[in-house]
Amino acid sequence: MHIANEERLLEALTPNERRALDGASRKLLASLETETFTARDSSDREVQMEITRNSVETKPGSGEWFTGKVYLDAVAAPIGASRLSATSVHFTPGARTHWHTHPNGQTIYVTEGVGLAQCRGGPIEVIRPGDRVFFEPGEEHWHGASPNRFMTHLAMLEVDDEGNNATWGDPVTDEEYGGDA
Repeated sequence: MHIANEERLLEALTPNERRALDGASRKLLASLETETFTARDSSDREVQMEITRNSVETKPGSGEWFTGKVYLDAVAAPIGASRLSATSVHFTPGARTHWHTHPNGQTIYVTEGVGLAQCRGGPIEVIRPGDRVFFEPGEEHWHGASPNRFMTHLAMLEVDDEGNNATWGDPVTDEEYGGDA
């Protein structure tokens, strides 16, 4: 199977599913090409491997959501019945999210570097590669790199019925962060 463009993908969706796609999801879909490779396994059965090639460029994080330099790579976007959104988020030293919440919670999985995470009113926690952090639905929190280390995490969440993934609040101040940002 080879998906050439957004129109072919959209044709497979119901009218309600097409209306639910936001601009970012449409752009991600348009950039994906899927190839299927067929081979024979050791039992001479036909097996298939599917590779989805992503040509979406790395995007800088918005100043409305982040303090410092942050870069985003889309991994998965909600489509059809799936509400999954996943992004690889790259924080430079001292960079961090603003305070925010997620309607259905959020899991972050640290892949490299050293970071910090905090829920409103709680202690700042150090997070390292292999650490998984779950933020409850509606829990106000922030996360980002430590003051002198890069940090990358995979952010995974489900959008709500309207396609919203987060409600963004105020920036985390240098005093709240506790570092030299």
